[in-house]
Amino acid sequence: MHPSDEPLTLLGDLTPAEFLASYWQQKPLLIRGAIPDYISPIEPDELAGLACEPGIEARLVEENGPDGAWQVSHGPFDEATFERLPEGNWSLLVQAVDHYLPSVAALLDEFDFLPRWRLDDIMISYAPPGGSVGPHVDQYDVFLFQASGNRRWQLGGQPGDDAPIVQGIDLRILETFEVEADSEWVLEPGDMLYLPPGWAHHGVSQTDNCMTMSVGFRAPSADEAVTSYADYRGEQLPASLRYSDAGRVPAAHSGELDDVSVERMRQLILSTLDNPKQIAQWFGRAMTQPKYVDQVVPLDTPLDEASLVAQLQEGEPLYHMPGSRFAWRSDNGTTTLFADGEAYACEEPLAKRLASSAPLHDDVLELPGAKALITQLINTGSLSWLQDDDDDEE
Repeated sequence: MHPSDEPLTLLGDLTPAEFLASYWQQKPLLIRGAIPDYISPIEPDELAGLACEPGIEARLVEENGPDGAWQVSHGPFDEATFERLPEGNWSLLVQAVDHYLPSVAALLDEFDFLPRWRLDDIMISYAPPGGSVGPHVDQYDVFLFQASGNRRWQLGGQPGDDAPIVQGIDLRILETFEVEADSEWVLEPGDMLYLPPGWAHHGVSQTDNCMTMSVGFRAPSADEAVTSYADYRGEQLPASLRYSDAGRVPAAHSGELDDVSVERMRQLILSTLDNPKQIAQWFGRAMTQPKYVDQVVPLDTPLDEASLVAQLQEGEPLYHMPGSRFAWRSDNGTTTLFADGEAYACEEPLAKRLASSAPLHDDVLELPGAKALITQLINTGSLSWLQDDDDDEE
């Protein structure tokens, strides 16, 4: 963990505290040489290979596609698709590459001044010269890190929710995009551009090996949060908790929905929902939900505690499954570990250790409750003895 007062090359020699106070969710920041001498852990043809695999979310954006302008196709693709593409003006976007390649996931460790549960995934885009996805706005924070080749970025201010969008295509491209003064740069390998939500931006490849890693962040919309929390809370409420109006006065007009009745209903809703402990429990579950539901797969044959102990003592470390999400919270002396949308009561030292991204060795068994909880997390598919990068790519 970085001390918040230590300047980071990643942030252009700002400290994490300075970056969060002045830029995070407020304004863009261009960082030259965020990771100096960076060498991409993935080649364009490997990215294309991933896009051909079933179950991996991939999109191909062609500015002048065979079926029209700004054509979007969804993977899995085949070699014939890539062979027919022109020399320029298209983009391949592969989502959550960090879930498949630990060498890509390693980039997330650079951002440990932000909570891990706030991170979403790393999308990688490859584009030959002229390739882009058009000028657009994202509703989340993103660090656009140049992994190889060059990309020109232009910023166009904050157009707002009602900005006109090009109709009839499967992309949210802005109808009008005006480049702001001093907001145009060519990024080279190791350079990075931070953008808060709502900033219009347009990135165009300048080279034939242009790969950009987008480190994106999760932010539930108010709509998602309200409906999801209400569902979670509703499951806990007894059928007997209902609207009531004991002590009411005779109705002046039998058809009127009067102020007192509306206020009683408002109080029932607010008093039911406004429960900080339950909000925290829901929030932990919500923010650790896996990005893809089929990614966390329970073991066919459950492991027992004795087998867990034996394997750890043989020196085989346990890893968090790629795509698994962990967080923890202590509240009035009780600690909860959240893992992949589930909640587990345990002691704080164990929750902290399991929620860190470090591999687990046999010393973790010394923590109270570790054997039972770790065995459970292996059986649900959140922890595993993993292969390395090379095995994953076969």
